[in-house]
Amino acid sequence: MKLLLTSGGLTNQSIVKALKDLLAKSFNQLNLAFIPTAANVEFGDKSWLINNLLECQKLGFKSIDIVDISALPKKIWQKRLEDSDALLFSGGNTYHLMYWINKSGLKDILKKLLKTRVYIGISAGSIITTPSLKLSSVEKEPLKEIGETIYDDGLGLVNFLVEPHINSPYFPELTFDYVEQEAEKVSSPIYALDDNCAIKVDGKNVSVISEGIWKRFN
Repeated sequence: MKLLLTSGGLTNQSIVKALKDLLAKSFNQLNLAFIPTAANVEFGDKSWLINNLLECQKLGFKSIDIVDISALPKKIWQKRLEDSDALLFSGGNTYHLMYWINKSGLKDILKKLLKTRVYIGISAGSIITTPSLKLSSVEKEPLKEIGETIYDDGLGLVNFLVEPHINSPYFPELTFDYVEQEAEKVSSPIYALDDNCAIKVDGKNVSVISEGIWKRFN
């Protein structure tokens, strides 16, 4: 299984190179599916989501399809994911994304899809690949109000946890000190990443790609 778990997206050349290595082909030969579902319940400005899309466009993919698994029946979104070489799950509300991965049926077929495709995560899209969503700082109450089930378990595609956006001005509470306190509550390794870092998973090989700062706990 091949995954690129980013904090802020394809933000620098080191992360882009890691993606290219995982894909093993030129971007202009490959189709990307961009799944924005996590962002649907986020209020306010979405320039960060637009920036993530523009980062993908600049790489020159053969095509970029936007596939919202919460807005389409399975028979439509499944075919479009199958036609893609890479699946990018955007940032946003971690629990909302996990809810729709379960409800849509994507969870049942994702591992099969990833036998021949690369998974790219941004923030929430990275967190859901881990065994637990305990580190997610997003609000749960608004989702309960609209009747969504809150899933605390992640997909378990990797055996570690991810805390993105370290030292980001948009998330001032996310510091190494904060993660150190959270690490005392869990036994799993935690990778705390700023927005210029990513984790590259290629089979059993796990490495940190960084032009910023990061730290591993536990």
